[in-house]
Amino acid sequence: MREYLELLRAFIIIGATTFGGGYAIVPVLERELIKKRGWIGMDEVLDFYTIAQITPGVIAVNIASFVGYKRKGIAGSAVATIGLVLPGVCLMLLVSLFVKHFAEYLLVQRALAGIRLAVCALILDTSIKLLKGVLKNYKAIIISVIAFVLSALFSVSPVYVILGAGLAGFLLFRPRENKT
Repeated sequence: MREYLELLRAFIIIGATTFGGGYAIVPVLERELIKKRGWIGMDEVLDFYTIAQITPGVIAVNIASFVGYKRKGIAGSAVATIGLVLPGVCLMLLVSLFVKHFAEYLLVQRALAGIRLAVCALILDTSIKLLKGVLKNYKAIIISVIAFVLSALFSVSPVYVILGAGLAGFLLFRPRENKT
């Protein structure tokens, strides 16, 4: 039971301190799950993040489910997911009571402007960490550059970019057969 409570606590902290969507969660995961608890490594975070991006649903919730499952199976997955969403649900219930006039306050507008800047910085930090974690050879660099160009310059659907990168990874990174 203690391990479930620790899992719940960890993901309540993650849920309460993550702002800005999928990319912003990586530094918080690194702090809470890698550095503080040693539950997973950065390679696993990147693997979970990659899988979470291509599966339906919210990236952060998917990652919580994966980590919870790794720690304590299906029950751990449920506990981690509940822990992650609980702070947001509570905050949304509180905000919904005042939503009509909430966004009109200058103080709130200024705070949100500052939060947006911090989220951009977190996304940049995460992008750099993701790049360091995956750009390990020229093949990875080529796939990344092509994916970026297709997405940013030609507005190719992310679905096609991911499928193409997955196929390229399958073809380029498969083990070579030894013919002896």
